[in-house]
Amino acid sequence: MAERTRGGTTKGAATRGGTTRARRTTTKAAAATGKVLDRANDVTHPERSVVDEPPPAPDYPRFRVEPGTRMRLADVDPGESEHYQRKKDVNDELKRHRDRISDLQAKLYGEQKRSLLIVLQAMDTGGKDGTIKGVFQGVNPQGCQVWSFKAPSNEEAAHDFLWRYHQKAPSKGMIHIFNRSHYEDVLIVRVKDLVPEDVWRPRYEAINQFEYALTTDGVTVLKFFLHISRDEQKRRLESRLEDPDKRWKFSSNDLKERAYWDDYQAAFEDAVNRCSTPYAPWYVVPANKKWYRNLVVARTIADSLEALDPSFPAAEKGLDKVEIPD
Repeated sequence: MAERTRGGTTKGAATRGGTTRARRTTTKAAAATGKVLDRANDVTHPERSVVDEPPPAPDYPRFRVEPGTRMRLADVDPGESEHYQRKKDVNDELKRHRDRISDLQAKLYGEQKRSLLIVLQAMDTGGKDGTIKGVFQGVNPQGCQVWSFKAPSNEEAAHDFLWRYHQKAPSKGMIHIFNRSHYEDVLIVRVKDLVPEDVWRPRYEAINQFEYALTTDGVTVLKFFLHISRDEQKRRLESRLEDPDKRWKFSSNDLKERAYWDDYQAAFEDAVNRCSTPYAPWYVVPANKKWYRNLVVARTIADSLEALDPSFPAAEKGLDKVEIPD
């Protein structure tokens, strides 16, 4: 027989009641999580809703790393450009997508309900700066901000590794671009053995949770790995040396980093595979041809913003009757 409690119920009944309530809470939480993932999945697979005749051109969904698949950088041709042959072949398309980004960003800013975080990662000379310049021309700087992350300051290093990145997450209505990002804490720290493996390896899950938390708060997260070849990196470094106007970009440290090429490739590959989620996907974009890289990134962002479907807020009632006094 179950033992009776002071309130007249039995411990067994109380336990069963508590278990039932816990199950209901868990079920509700799972349903809420499912709704968040469904909404995010619609935006992070924009071709499903905004492309009339799939596949889109350029075919950016091909470069998205779907959860549960295993991407190998060696299998992605960094020199690919589909049917596009020259820079002038994409000029009009690129301008059209830049204009779309500008128009949609204005609505996102006016709506003040959601935001967009764009993460750019690449090997040295991979084109992060060039992508920002080439894709975001014409975007109102009032609603778009770029954050570059170098070695952490003493204050930043005294906090958890995500602390400084969370502070730069976009507020509602904003587009923020991370030029390097929280992924540095599973990349350079791993390659340079700055922290032990039992410190950096759990960070994959922490990153996924961080990006999920942003998603639940209305932040769409898009991540681009700009994939160049080792030969292309050499060519770009030589170009910097040969051009007096570009020499300021060259550092002897670039050659030291180049020596870790294979280690960085392995680290990037693991980070992309472990952290490409339905709500925050990675795109591995062929980036040897800068103009093609810009076109792919621009269309991906423009389509994702269109899938968000931002709109200007309703105007104040009665404005049709307002007269401006002399």
